[in-house]
Amino acid sequence: MSLFKSRAPEPRKSDIQKINQDEFKDRFLQRFRDPVYDRFRETINEMADVAWNANQEGGHKAPFTSKAGPGFKDPNYDLSDDWRAARDKIRAAQVRHDTPGLKDRILVISGANRNDQTCPGETSKSRLLAQMAQKTVEDEYGCETELLDLSLVTSEFGKTIHPCKGCVSTAMPLCHFPCSCYPNHSLGQVDDWMNDIYPMWVAAHGVMIITPVYWYQAPSALKLMIDRMVCADGGNPDPTSTHGKDAKKAKELELEGWDYPRHLENRVFSVVVHGDAVGVDHVRTSLSSWMRDMKMLPAGNNSDIGRYVGYYGPYAESHVALEKDVAFQEEVKNAARILAQSVRAQRLGKLSSENPELKDPRPK
Repeated sequence: MSLFKSRAPEPRKSDIQKINQDEFKDRFLQRFRDPVYDRFRETINEMADVAWNANQEGGHKAPFTSKAGPGFKDPNYDLSDDWRAARDKIRAAQVRHDTPGLKDRILVISGANRNDQTCPGETSKSRLLAQMAQKTVEDEYGCETELLDLSLVTSEFGKTIHPCKGCVSTAMPLCHFPCSCYPNHSLGQVDDWMNDIYPMWVAAHGVMIITPVYWYQAPSALKLMIDRMVCADGGNPDPTSTHGKDAKKAKELELEGWDYPRHLENRVFSVVVHGDAVGVDHVRTSLSSWMRDMKMLPAGNNSDIGRYVGYYGPYAESHVALEKDVAFQEEVKNAARILAQSVRAQRLGKLSSENPELKDPRPK
Protein backbone atom coordinates (compact mmCIF):
# COMPACT_ATOMS: atom_id res chain seq x y z
CA MET A 1 0.00 0.00 0.00
CA SER A 2 1.42 3.37 -1.03
CA LEU A 3 2.01 6.16 1.45
CA PHE A 4 0.66 8.58 -1.17
CA LYS A 5 -2.71 6.97 -1.87
CA SER A 6 -4.66 9.98 -0.53
CA ARG A 7 -2.58 12.56 -2.39
CA ALA A 8 -1.82 11.38 -5.90
CA PRO A 9 0.60 13.70 -7.73
CA GLU A 10 -0.96 16.18 -10.13
CA PRO A 11 -0.40 15.27 -13.78
CA ARG A 12 2.40 17.39 -15.26
CA LYS A 13 1.51 19.60 -18.22
CA SER A 14 3.58 20.98 -21.10
CA ASP A 15 3.54 24.06 -23.34
CA ILE A 16 2.93 22.16 -26.58
CA GLN A 17 0.91 24.35 -28.93
CA LYS A 18 -1.85 22.94 -31.11
CA ILE A 19 -1.77 23.58 -34.84
CA ASN A 20 -4.05 26.25 -36.30
CA GLN A 21 -6.89 25.71 -38.76
CA ASP A 22 -4.83 26.42 -41.88
CA GLU A 23 -2.15 23.91 -40.88
CA PHE A 24 -4.79 21.33 -40.02
CA LYS A 25 -6.53 21.72 -43.38
CA ASP A 26 -3.24 21.59 -45.30
CA ARG A 27 -2.41 18.27 -43.66
CA PHE A 28 -5.92 16.90 -44.16
CA LEU A 29 -5.89 17.79 -47.86
CA GLN A 30 -2.49 16.22 -48.51
CA ARG A 31 -4.05 12.78 -48.81
CA PHE A 32 -6.26 14.04 -51.64
CA ARG A 33 -3.63 15.78 -53.80
CA ASP A 34 -3.84 13.12 -56.52
CA PRO A 35 -5.67 14.59 -59.58
CA VAL A 36 -8.06 11.61 -59.44
CA TYR A 37 -9.88 13.55 -56.69
CA ASP A 38 -10.17 16.83 -58.65
CA ARG A 39 -13.86 16.46 -59.53
CA PHE A 40 -14.63 16.14 -55.80
CA ARG A 41 -12.45 19.09 -54.75
CA GLU A 42 -15.28 21.26 -53.42
CA THR A 43 -16.71 18.42 -51.35
CA ILE A 44 -13.27 17.52 -50.02
CA ASN A 45 -12.72 21.12 -48.89
CA GLU A 46 -16.03 20.96 -47.05
CA MET A 47 -14.90 17.71 -45.43
CA ALA A 48 -11.74 19.47 -44.25
CA ASP A 49 -13.87 22.08 -42.46
CA VAL A 50 -15.97 19.34 -40.85
CA ALA A 51 -12.84 17.50 -39.72
CA TRP A 52 -11.40 20.70 -38.20
CA ASN A 53 -14.59 21.38 -36.24
CA ALA A 54 -14.69 17.79 -34.96
CA ASN A 55 -11.07 18.11 -33.88
CA GLN A 56 -11.80 21.28 -31.92
CA GLU A 57 -15.13 20.36 -30.35
CA GLY A 58 -13.96 17.40 -28.26
CA GLY A 59 -15.96 14.25 -27.81
CA HIS A 60 -15.06 12.94 -31.24
CA LYS A 61 -12.21 10.67 -30.22
CA ALA A 62 -14.80 7.92 -29.72
CA PRO A 63 -18.04 9.22 -31.25
CA PHE A 64 -19.83 5.87 -30.93
CA THR A 65 -20.57 4.91 -27.32
CA SER A 66 -23.06 3.07 -25.16
CA LYS A 67 -23.48 2.66 -21.42
CA ALA A 68 -20.87 0.29 -20.01
CA GLY A 69 -23.45 -1.80 -18.17
CA PRO A 70 -22.94 -4.61 -15.63
CA GLY A 71 -19.44 -5.87 -14.95
CA PHE A 72 -17.80 -2.44 -15.04
CA LYS A 73 -16.90 -0.22 -12.10
CA ASP A 74 -19.07 2.58 -13.50
CA PRO A 75 -21.93 0.95 -15.45
CA ASN A 76 -23.25 4.39 -16.48
CA TYR A 77 -20.00 5.43 -18.17
CA ASP A 78 -20.31 6.04 -21.92
CA LEU A 79 -17.95 3.33 -23.15
CA SER A 80 -16.52 3.34 -26.66
CA ASP A 81 -18.22 0.84 -28.96
CA ASP A 82 -14.88 0.36 -30.76
CA TRP A 83 -13.18 -0.58 -27.49
CA ARG A 84 -15.97 -2.95 -26.48
CA ALA A 85 -15.76 -4.75 -29.84
CA ALA A 86 -11.99 -5.16 -29.39
CA ARG A 87 -12.50 -6.43 -25.83
CA ASP A 88 -15.08 -8.97 -27.02
CA LYS A 89 -12.65 -10.39 -29.60
CA ILE A 90 -10.03 -10.80 -26.88
CA ARG A 91 -12.51 -12.57 -24.61
CA ALA A 92 -13.40 -14.99 -27.40
CA ALA A 93 -9.68 -15.60 -28.00
CA GLN A 94 -9.16 -16.32 -24.29
CA VAL A 95 -11.95 -18.88 -24.39
CA ARG A 96 -10.24 -20.51 -27.37
CA HIS A 97 -6.95 -20.55 -25.46
CA ASP A 98 -8.47 -22.03 -22.30
CA THR A 99 -10.68 -24.72 -23.86
CA PRO A 100 -9.22 -28.20 -23.30
CA GLY A 101 -9.13 -30.59 -26.21
CA LEU A 102 -8.61 -28.01 -28.94
CA LYS A 103 -5.43 -28.14 -30.99
CA ASP A 104 -2.28 -26.48 -29.70
CA ARG A 105 -2.22 -23.03 -31.28
CA ILE A 106 1.02 -21.30 -32.31
CA LEU A 107 1.36 -17.73 -33.52
CA VAL A 108 4.32 -17.28 -35.89
CA ILE A 109 5.39 -13.66 -36.36
CA SER A 110 7.50 -12.42 -39.26
CA GLY A 111 9.07 -9.18 -38.03
CA ALA A 112 10.58 -7.84 -41.28
CA ASN A 113 9.24 -4.69 -42.96
CA ARG A 114 10.18 -5.94 -46.43
CA ASN A 115 7.85 -7.64 -48.89
CA ASP A 116 7.38 -8.01 -52.61
CA GLN A 117 4.10 -6.06 -52.82
CA THR A 118 5.75 -2.64 -52.55
CA CYS A 119 9.10 -0.84 -53.01
CA PRO A 120 11.62 -3.64 -52.28
CA GLY A 121 10.03 -5.96 -54.84
CA GLU A 122 11.14 -9.06 -52.93
CA THR A 123 9.84 -11.05 -50.01
CA SER A 124 11.79 -11.19 -46.77
CA LYS A 125 13.91 -14.03 -45.45
CA SER A 126 11.96 -13.79 -42.20
CA ARG A 127 8.68 -14.60 -43.95
CA LEU A 128 10.20 -17.61 -45.70
CA LEU A 129 11.61 -18.89 -42.41
CA ALA A 130 8.26 -18.26 -40.68
CA GLN A 131 6.45 -20.32 -43.30
CA MET A 132 9.05 -23.04 -42.82
CA ALA A 133 8.39 -23.03 -39.06
CA GLN A 134 4.63 -23.10 -39.63
CA LYS A 135 4.80 -26.12 -41.91
CA THR A 136 7.05 -27.97 -39.45
CA VAL A 137 4.71 -27.70 -36.46
CA GLU A 138 1.59 -28.31 -38.55
CA ASP A 139 2.95 -31.40 -40.30
CA GLU A 140 4.88 -32.94 -37.42
CA TYR A 141 2.82 -31.94 -34.38
CA GLY A 142 -0.66 -31.20 -35.74
CA CYS A 143 -0.61 -27.67 -34.36
CA GLU A 144 -2.97 -24.97 -35.52
CA THR A 145 -0.92 -21.95 -36.63
CA GLU A 146 -1.44 -18.35 -37.58
CA LEU A 147 1.08 -16.21 -39.47
CA LEU A 148 1.33 -12.56 -38.48
CA ASP A 149 3.32 -10.85 -41.24
CA LEU A 150 4.11 -7.37 -39.94
CA SER A 151 5.38 -6.24 -43.34
CA LEU A 152 1.75 -5.61 -44.32
CA VAL A 153 2.00 -2.21 -42.61
CA THR A 154 4.26 -1.16 -45.50
CA SER A 155 2.17 -2.55 -48.34
CA GLU A 156 -1.50 -2.88 -47.46
CA PHE A 157 -3.96 0.01 -47.49
CA GLY A 158 -5.50 0.71 -44.09
CA LYS A 159 -3.11 -1.55 -42.20
CA THR A 160 -1.55 0.60 -39.47
CA ILE A 161 0.07 0.10 -36.09
CA HIS A 162 -0.08 3.47 -34.38
CA PRO A 163 2.64 4.31 -31.83
CA CYS A 164 2.17 3.79 -28.10
CA LYS A 165 1.31 7.06 -26.35
CA GLY A 166 3.01 6.06 -23.10
CA CYS A 167 -0.09 6.03 -20.86
CA VAL A 168 1.56 3.48 -18.57
CA SER A 169 4.22 6.03 -17.62
CA THR A 170 1.51 8.28 -16.20
CA ALA A 171 -0.10 5.43 -14.25
CA MET A 172 -0.53 1.74 -15.01
CA PRO A 173 -4.37 1.80 -14.78
CA LEU A 174 -4.43 4.49 -17.48
CA CYS A 175 -3.13 1.85 -19.89
CA HIS A 176 -6.25 -0.11 -20.82
CA PHE A 177 -6.34 -3.65 -22.20
CA PRO A 178 -7.08 -3.63 -25.05
CA CYS A 179 -5.56 -0.24 -25.80
CA SER A 180 -8.17 2.52 -25.78
CA CYS A 181 -5.97 5.22 -27.33
CA TYR A 182 -7.11 4.15 -30.79
CA PRO A 183 -9.09 4.66 -32.86
CA ASN A 184 -9.08 8.41 -32.28
CA HIS A 185 -11.48 9.70 -34.89
CA SER A 186 -10.88 13.38 -34.16
CA LEU A 187 -7.19 12.98 -35.03
CA GLY A 188 -7.76 10.65 -37.95
CA GLN A 189 -5.89 7.89 -36.07
CA VAL A 190 -7.91 4.98 -37.41
CA ASP A 191 -7.22 1.65 -39.16
CA ASP A 192 -5.33 0.41 -36.11
CA TRP A 193 -4.25 -3.20 -36.67
CA MET A 194 -3.62 -3.91 -32.99
CA ASN A 195 -7.27 -4.72 -32.32
CA ASP A 196 -6.77 -7.74 -34.59
CA ILE A 197 -3.30 -8.53 -33.25
CA TYR A 198 -4.22 -8.68 -29.55
CA PRO A 199 -6.58 -11.66 -30.04
CA MET A 200 -3.87 -13.48 -32.02
CA TRP A 201 -1.56 -13.33 -29.01
CA VAL A 202 -4.31 -14.17 -26.51
CA ALA A 203 -5.53 -17.24 -28.44
CA ALA A 204 -2.00 -18.61 -28.88
CA HIS A 205 -0.44 -21.20 -26.57
CA GLY A 206 2.95 -20.50 -28.12
CA VAL A 207 4.48 -17.53 -29.94
CA MET A 208 7.46 -17.66 -32.30
CA ILE A 209 9.07 -14.43 -33.49
CA ILE A 210 11.36 -14.57 -36.52
CA THR A 211 12.95 -11.27 -37.38
CA PRO A 212 15.94 -9.59 -39.01
CA VAL A 213 18.10 -6.89 -37.46
CA TYR A 214 17.63 -3.31 -38.70
CA TRP A 215 20.44 -1.01 -37.55
CA TYR A 216 21.12 -2.91 -34.30
CA GLN A 217 17.41 -2.88 -33.48
CA ALA A 218 14.15 -4.68 -34.15
CA PRO A 219 12.42 -3.53 -37.38
CA SER A 220 10.09 -0.59 -36.88
CA ALA A 221 6.86 -2.56 -37.49
CA LEU A 222 7.89 -5.13 -34.88
CA LYS A 223 8.87 -2.41 -32.42
CA LEU A 224 5.53 -0.65 -32.90
CA MET A 225 3.75 -3.89 -32.02
CA ILE A 226 6.02 -4.49 -29.02
CA ASP A 227 5.31 -1.04 -27.59
CA ARG A 228 1.57 -1.48 -28.03
CA MET A 229 1.70 -4.84 -26.24
CA VAL A 230 2.48 -3.02 -22.97
CA CYS A 231 -1.23 -3.06 -22.10
CA ALA A 232 -1.12 -6.86 -22.07
CA ASP A 233 1.30 -6.71 -19.15
CA GLY A 234 -0.44 -5.02 -16.23
CA GLY A 235 -3.03 -3.16 -18.28
CA ASN A 236 -6.43 -2.15 -16.98
CA PRO A 237 -9.39 -4.19 -18.38
CA ASP A 238 -11.93 -1.60 -17.19
CA PRO A 239 -11.71 1.91 -18.75
CA THR A 240 -14.65 3.05 -16.63
CA SER A 241 -12.45 2.80 -13.52
CA THR A 242 -10.40 5.74 -14.81
CA HIS A 243 -13.32 7.44 -16.62
CA GLY A 244 -11.45 7.00 -19.86
CA LYS A 245 -8.18 8.88 -19.84
CA ASP A 246 -8.47 10.80 -16.56
CA ALA A 247 -4.82 10.87 -15.49
CA LYS A 248 -5.54 11.93 -11.90
CA LYS A 249 -8.03 9.09 -11.35
CA ALA A 250 -5.53 6.63 -12.79
CA LYS A 251 -2.78 7.82 -10.43
CA GLU A 252 -5.11 7.47 -7.46
CA LEU A 253 -6.12 3.97 -8.53
CA GLU A 254 -2.52 2.81 -8.93
CA LEU A 255 -1.47 4.24 -5.58
CA GLU A 256 -4.32 2.41 -3.86
CA GLY A 257 -2.55 -0.79 -4.92
CA TRP A 258 -2.51 -2.19 -8.46
CA ASP A 259 -2.32 -5.93 -9.14
CA TYR A 260 -0.68 -5.73 -12.58
CA PRO A 261 -2.70 -8.45 -14.34
CA ARG A 262 -0.51 -10.52 -16.69
CA HIS A 263 -2.80 -11.06 -19.65
CA LEU A 264 -0.30 -13.29 -21.53
CA GLU A 265 1.16 -15.19 -18.61
CA ASN A 266 2.41 -18.76 -19.22
CA ARG A 267 2.30 -18.66 -22.99
CA VAL A 268 5.46 -20.23 -24.37
CA PHE A 269 7.83 -18.42 -26.71
CA SER A 270 10.67 -18.96 -29.15
CA VAL A 271 12.86 -16.37 -30.90
CA VAL A 272 14.89 -16.49 -34.11
CA VAL A 273 16.94 -13.44 -35.09
CA HIS A 274 19.05 -13.23 -38.24
CA GLY A 275 21.35 -10.52 -39.55
CA ASP A 276 23.98 -9.83 -42.15
CA ALA A 277 26.75 -8.11 -40.18
CA VAL A 278 25.93 -6.86 -36.66
CA GLY A 279 23.36 -6.74 -33.84
CA VAL A 280 21.91 -10.24 -33.77
CA ASP A 281 22.60 -11.01 -30.11
CA HIS A 282 21.42 -7.58 -29.00
CA VAL A 283 18.00 -7.99 -30.66
CA ARG A 284 17.67 -11.65 -29.65
CA THR A 285 18.35 -10.85 -26.00
CA SER A 286 15.98 -7.88 -25.94
CA LEU A 287 13.11 -9.88 -27.44
CA SER A 288 13.63 -12.77 -25.04
CA SER A 289 13.86 -10.43 -22.05
CA TRP A 290 10.70 -8.62 -23.12
CA MET A 291 8.64 -11.80 -23.27
CA ARG A 292 10.08 -13.07 -20.00
CA ASP A 293 9.03 -9.80 -18.40
CA MET A 294 5.47 -10.54 -19.52
CA LYS A 295 5.73 -13.82 -17.58
CA MET A 296 5.81 -15.85 -20.76
CA LEU A 297 7.85 -19.06 -20.67
CA PRO A 298 10.95 -19.75 -22.79
CA ALA A 299 10.49 -22.95 -24.77
CA GLY A 300 13.93 -24.23 -23.81
CA ASN A 301 17.46 -24.67 -25.08
CA ASN A 302 17.92 -24.08 -28.81
CA SER A 303 14.59 -22.28 -29.11
CA ASP A 304 16.25 -18.89 -28.77
CA ILE A 305 18.76 -18.49 -31.60
CA GLY A 306 20.60 -15.81 -33.54
CA ARG A 307 22.54 -16.33 -36.74
CA TYR A 308 24.20 -14.39 -39.54
CA VAL A 309 23.16 -15.17 -43.11
CA GLY A 310 25.65 -14.36 -45.84
CA TYR A 311 27.91 -12.62 -43.32
CA TYR A 312 29.11 -9.33 -44.86
CA GLY A 313 28.09 -10.60 -48.28
CA PRO A 314 26.24 -8.58 -50.95
CA TYR A 315 22.63 -7.83 -50.07
CA ALA A 316 21.69 -8.85 -53.60
CA GLU A 317 22.70 -12.43 -52.79
CA SER A 318 21.16 -12.69 -49.32
CA HIS A 319 18.37 -15.04 -50.40
CA VAL A 320 20.90 -17.25 -52.18
CA ALA A 321 22.91 -17.34 -48.94
CA LEU A 322 19.80 -18.43 -47.01
CA GLU A 323 19.02 -21.16 -49.52
CA LYS A 324 22.55 -22.52 -49.13
CA ASP A 325 22.50 -22.36 -45.33
CA VAL A 326 20.58 -25.59 -44.73
CA ALA A 327 21.99 -25.80 -41.20
CA PHE A 328 20.28 -22.53 -40.24
CA GLN A 329 17.05 -23.69 -41.85
CA GLU A 330 17.15 -26.84 -39.73
CA GLU A 331 17.88 -24.77 -36.60
CA VAL A 332 14.73 -22.74 -37.28
CA LYS A 333 12.72 -25.93 -37.70
CA ASN A 334 14.20 -27.27 -34.46
CA ALA A 335 13.25 -24.07 -32.62
CA ALA A 336 9.70 -24.57 -33.90
CA ARG A 337 9.73 -28.23 -32.83
CA ILE A 338 10.93 -27.32 -29.33
CA LEU A 339 8.20 -24.69 -29.08
CA ALA A 340 5.53 -27.21 -30.09
CA GLN A 341 6.83 -29.74 -27.56
CA SER A 342 6.94 -27.13 -24.79
CA VAL A 343 3.43 -25.91 -25.58
CA ARG A 344 2.19 -29.48 -25.16
CA ALA A 345 4.06 -29.80 -21.86
CA GLN A 346 2.72 -26.48 -20.59
CA ARG A 347 -0.88 -27.43 -21.39
CA LEU A 348 -0.35 -30.67 -19.47
CA GLY A 349 0.97 -28.71 -16.48
CA LYS A 350 4.52 -29.99 -16.90
CA LEU A 351 6.27 -26.71 -17.79
CA SER A 352 6.78 -23.87 -15.36
CA SER A 353 9.54 -21.32 -14.93
CA GLU A 354 8.96 -20.57 -11.25
CA ASN A 355 7.18 -21.63 -8.09
CA PRO A 356 3.62 -20.25 -8.31
CA GLU A 357 3.53 -19.90 -4.52
CA LEU A 358 6.30 -17.29 -4.60
CA LYS A 359 5.10 -13.69 -4.57
CA ASP A 360 6.87 -11.24 -6.89
CA PRO A 361 8.20 -8.41 -4.67
CA ARG A 362 8.52 -6.13 -7.72
CA PRO A 363 5.45 -6.81 -9.91
CA LYS A 364 6.33 -4.02 -12.34
